[in-house]
Amino acid sequence: MELTPFFFGLYKLVKYGVYPLTWIVGLSGLVLLFAWLPVSPARQRRLRITAATLVSLLFVLTSPLVAHVLVAALEGEHRPSGLPAPIANGTIVVLGGGLRDAGSLRPRIELTEESMRQTVCGADLYHHGIAPSLIVTGGDARVFGSGPAEATVMKEFAGRLGVPAASVITEVQARTTYENAVRTKHLLGDRASIFLVTSATHMPRAAALFRTQGFDVIPYPCGFHERNRATEGWETTSIFDVLPATWAFREISEAIEELAGIAVYRLAGKL
Repeated sequence: MELTPFFFGLYKLVKYGVYPLTWIVGLSGLVLLFAWLPVSPARQRRLRITAATLVSLLFVLTSPLVAHVLVAALEGEHRPSGLPAPIANGTIVVLGGGLRDAGSLRPRIELTEESMRQTVCGADLYHHGIAPSLIVTGGDARVFGSGPAEATVMKEFAGRLGVPAASVITEVQARTTYENAVRTKHLLGDRASIFLVTSATHMPRAAALFRTQGFDVIPYPCGFHERNRATEGWETTSIFDVLPATWAFREISEAIEELAGIAVYRLAGKL
């Protein structure tokens, strides 16, 4: 399931169908189309149904309550209880979370906040002596053009955090979570125990994919969006939790992407 450049680009394009913003734009286009066409009873009915669906979808996708349930359900699968126990022959595996290209305002390529946070979490495990080595995994995920691999920039940042270069292994080919797992297996071989570092929302999919490669995965999620499990925290609900919020839309979109990814990998027989 490692993709050629063409199929990787196609994969990135098809992913837009999963994004809630695509659904909203599509429904808005239908509303505009039905409003533009000559009036008829059938078209008026379709217009009302489509408009009502659009408004309902917007309400759900911007709801802090929906965000809490969806995101906490994902993040609650792997809850750390402090630092894990050290393993002498274990390896810390840090997944990337993206790069930002240089431009007229940004003078150099930078890690996204997610990539920086995950690298910090991995470096923290290393400095606590949890494992003697650290793998940063992530290639060049651009569809057009080329640039440095994400893992290369992560290694530089890990160095600034005090991790010796000799202790950091870079995996610079992977562009998907599945490829992260497969290529890490190629690097580590039969060394089975890994401390997996990625975002809390991404951890259920990532941990499952690494386990299918034969790893004994010790999850170490970081960057939790939610502070409570899905069944907790309801006693503090206020009027603001029923009002639409842009942060809720972002979190729900991320959760939907993760759930869709899990479903696709299961259908493809990778989980």
